[in-house]
Amino acid sequence: MAAVLFDFSGTLFRIESTESWLRAVLAEAGHTLPEPELKATARALETAGALPGGADPVELPAYLAGVWAVRDESAKLHRAAYTGLSRLVPLPDPGLHDALYERHKTPAAWAPYPDAPEVLRTLRERGIGVGVVSNIGWDLRPVFREHGLDQYVDTYVLSYEHGVQKPDPRLFSVACAALDADPRQVVMVGDSKEADGGAAALGCRVHFVDHLPVTDRPDALLPVLNLVS
Repeated sequence: MAAVLFDFSGTLFRIESTESWLRAVLAEAGHTLPEPELKATARALETAGALPGGADPVELPAYLAGVWAVRDESAKLHRAAYTGLSRLVPLPDPGLHDALYERHKTPAAWAPYPDAPEVLRTLRERGIGVGVVSNIGWDLRPVFREHGLDQYVDTYVLSYEHGVQKPDPRLFSVACAALDADPRQVVMVGDSKEADGGAAALGCRVHFVDHLPVTDRPDALLPVLNLVS
């Protein structure tokens, strides 16, 4: 194999828990909630699907269905979709909805899976090209830099920068071209059969991992090294 493409959320990195997300924003804004209320609010935000990279909405309001379907095609749509879901849940200050959205874009809100550094480093040592192909509405490069993994990534192909979201094969095609790799010699690694499976249309091999908390998935990326050996 000439190159490996990775999804971001749920594949190389995992977002913090909804409760951790809410606690951080409340603390930064100087707001306090009684513990039972805080936990209940976090559960409501999770049910709403308000945390990008977290659980999908249990029930998507009809008025948000249109923007949700194309949320990763632009920064504006991404923000509108997730702040729209957040606003389904009452918070002490209306400004906290935007603060929550901003929090999820910070490196502190993300943790790499335990085996991600080893896998990316080993691919670099073997001369295998590495790309990140993500459905996202903001620049994730600072997350990789802050966690020391940017040095192992050759190209980033982010949906909002191209106006196209996975599973559209065009995103994967852009990544393969950037790596000067024949798609038939490329592995796409992701957690979504629907989105990441789109790479198969180009002839890429697709390998799936489970979207789990980092503590529950210590070594699911390691088999990727066998695919390119």
